[in-house]
Amino acid sequence: MPYPRSSIRLKLTIGALLPLVVAILFCSLTGIYIINTRINVMAQEKVRTDLNTAREVYSNEIVHIRDVIRFSSGMQRSAQELTASNRTEIARLLSDIRGKEQLDILSIVDNRGFVLFRAGNPPVHGDRVDQDPLVRKALLGEVTAGTQIFSPERLQREGNTLADQAVIKVIPTERARPGTKQNESSGMVMVASAPVRNRNGDIVGALYGGVLLNRSTVVVDKIKKIVFEGVRFEDRDVGTATIFLDDTRISTNVQTVEGKRAIGTRLSAEVYNRVILNREKWVDRAFVVNDWYFSAYEPVFDLGGTVIGSLYVGMLERPHTVLKKKVSLLFGGVLLAGSLFGLLVSGYIGNLLSRPIRELKGLVQRFSAGERDLRIETSTADEIGELAEEFNSMTTVLKQREYAIIQLNRNLEAKVQERTAELETKNLLLLKTQEELVRAEKLAAVGELAAGVAHEINNPMAIIRGNAEVLLMDLESGNPSREEAEIIAQQVARVDRIVGNLLTFARQQRIALHPVAVNQLLEEILRQIRHHVPLDGIEIRREFCSDATEIEGDENQLRQVFTNLIVNAVQSMDHQGTLTVRTIIDNTVSICRIEIGDTGYGIPPERLKDIFTPFFTTRQTGTGLGLSVSYGIVNNHGGRIDVLSNPGKGSLFTVSLPLKQAVHPPQLR
Repeated sequence: MPYPRSSIRLKLTIGALLPLVVAILFCSLTGIYIINTRINVMAQEKVRTDLNTAREVYSNEIVHIRDVIRFSSGMQRSAQELTASNRTEIARLLSDIRGKEQLDILSIVDNRGFVLFRAGNPPVHGDRVDQDPLVRKALLGEVTAGTQIFSPERLQREGNTLADQAVIKVIPTERARPGTKQNESSGMVMVASAPVRNRNGDIVGALYGGVLLNRSTVVVDKIKKIVFEGVRFEDRDVGTATIFLDDTRISTNVQTVEGKRAIGTRLSAEVYNRVILNREKWVDRAFVVNDWYFSAYEPVFDLGGTVIGSLYVGMLERPHTVLKKKVSLLFGGVLLAGSLFGLLVSGYIGNLLSRPIRELKGLVQRFSAGERDLRIETSTADEIGELAEEFNSMTTVLKQREYAIIQLNRNLEAKVQERTAELETKNLLLLKTQEELVRAEKLAAVGELAAGVAHEINNPMAIIRGNAEVLLMDLESGNPSREEAEIIAQQVARVDRIVGNLLTFARQQRIALHPVAVNQLLEEILRQIRHHVPLDGIEIRREFCSDATEIEGDENQLRQVFTNLIVNAVQSMDHQGTLTVRTIIDNTVSICRIEIGDTGYGIPPERLKDIFTPFFTTRQTGTGLGLSVSYGIVNNHGGRIDVLSNPGKGSLFTVSLPLKQAVHPPQLR
């Protein structure tokens, strides 16, 4: 299909106009990018500053509660009534203070930590709260203030309605952190405590009080009023503030689509990991409930320094988006006007430049029609003259192009051969990968078969075990048949151990994550290993890393792995050799390596690929499951086992484990 023809004048016009359009477009896009980036940076900096202001507001509220408690505890009347245990006067005094200062909790205890009176729940008293760090510090003479988590039971004792107020239904939202929690029943309380002293300065008790933040809007609305001054956009508040308990909004002025406060919605997983788990401030754009905000978060700590929640301020992104659209439209208008002006100028210039080209076109047409007396002569020293020269030398150029095409074909054939060789290499790698996959499928099938066989063996073995025990009870020690009965009982116990290993291999055990001191664990195993195998003639070398070698894992399962490897190493040396146990910390990749080496008979190279295969063993008394179970345990911990062996000189097993597990089961956090 022939291309549609266009005049040289049009092409010259486009050629002159295109650089202008590209330049204007580049400048416009650059300007839009710079302005948009600057708007975003300024918005983020403002939110960062707003978060600092919000923190001051939050801290001032705590300071106010502290001042109220400190002033109230310093009243001599409080000390007198507390010393006299006059609950009637104490009730009148505390009820007045609680109502005037709008405190949810206000209670007084004696110097032993027993509650004398709760202004929020007078009937409940006499319980002991001296284990509460808030009360304990006050009884030691310290004025304390901060944020603390109260359990539902504690809230029920402190006030009739506080436990109900604290219950918040968790609401799933888009982009929220996934979880199974249905309700949040604990309460986040801004608290303070102070000692109560008599005239002699002796501590006769303590006074503590606070404000429950669950469903309370006082603090977040005060933050919004001070920081954002009621700025609105399209009938929506531009600025919002929120207090989180763990990952749940318990106090907020962020609104849902229905126009209600978004209490009960949750943090995103990204923010939770950064703020709650890593204890860091987070400033960036974020999707909050149902819209995008320029957001800032920082962790909230309790009196013991533990992160219990976070404080958030956010500014609606939509006003800035509208501003950026207006800027983009402005630059677009400039681009359009510049393009129209350039079109007029380039059209005029193109007409002037195309006139010599049209004359040359006429000569070429006459030559094509058969006029042989025509000759394209070089008449100018510009591009037109160069075009005439190029036409005369066209035949020579075509020959050169043909030669270049032949060379290109040869190069192409060489590249095809090179790519074919690479493809063959990739195919070999694919075959190896398929072999590994088949091996993994075989292991899975063996595991299922092992589980079935183990369960089927358990029932008859239980009968044999019971009958053997009956025989042993009936046969006296001198009876000649007692030795056979004891052999039966021993072999039944051996079968039990084999069945246990089968079940361990067949099912993936649940990992209970706890900090594990690797050096201490290995030392315990080395002390106890002599109960499993004799260590006569074996030299044990301990090369433990001096750094802290604490990892996160299941201590019982790891004990089984290291015990299996050490026992195998000892048994391979036949009562003569050196056992080396070494720990290495690689902080660059957060890995702990445990090396267990021996100077035994080693493993032949052809058998190395089978040592982790179930039921493969080189010993007559072995079951072939120890290394298979160990391999599965290490793999479940996110680690790996490597082995180097030199037949006749020994083997070295290396267990590589991460210092921290990448994913925590919910119940272990």
